[in-house]
Amino acid sequence: MKAHSIGVVSLLLAGAIWSETCFAQFPSFPNLPFNLPGGANNAAAAAAVAGLVVYIIEKHEASERQKQIADERARRAYANMSPKRKAALKAKRVRYIAVDTEKNDKTSPQARKSVMVWDTEKQEVAGNHVYDVKKSPTVGETAKFDKYSAEYVGSGS
Repeated sequence: MKAHSIGVVSLLLAGAIWSETCFAQFPSFPNLPFNLPGGANNAAAAAAVAGLVVYIIEKHEASERQKQIADERARRAYANMSPKRKAALKAKRVRYIAVDTEKNDKTSPQARKSVMVWDTEKQEVAGNHVYDVKKSPTVGETAKFDKYSAEYVGSGS
């Protein structure tokens, strides 16, 4: 996603949240075309959705070592998840988890982390790509990595 697109989405989202908070102060404030019905609860949900955007610097093919590390960490993270958390993933229809792997010579110098996606149903790494990210999501947050919506588990510990 280009920086301009992120800026526009952020501006619209900030305007929607701001307009919702204005209704408490100024009941006659006009509705905006992107206004969120339902007040602060929906504004908070919109802010949470905005947090799902992960800035992927580069996507490249994973080395065998990166796949091995991602697989080990993801298996450990999934095994340590409580049944309640696994049920919550299923309820949210989140099939994938995103896990940190090691950086290598293909990793972008601007990347803070290298992340891979793991399939909880097949119990294996999904695809063969590493996503170099400028800022990783918060652990427990669901984010989009290419075509995968994955809950970020960090290093899986």
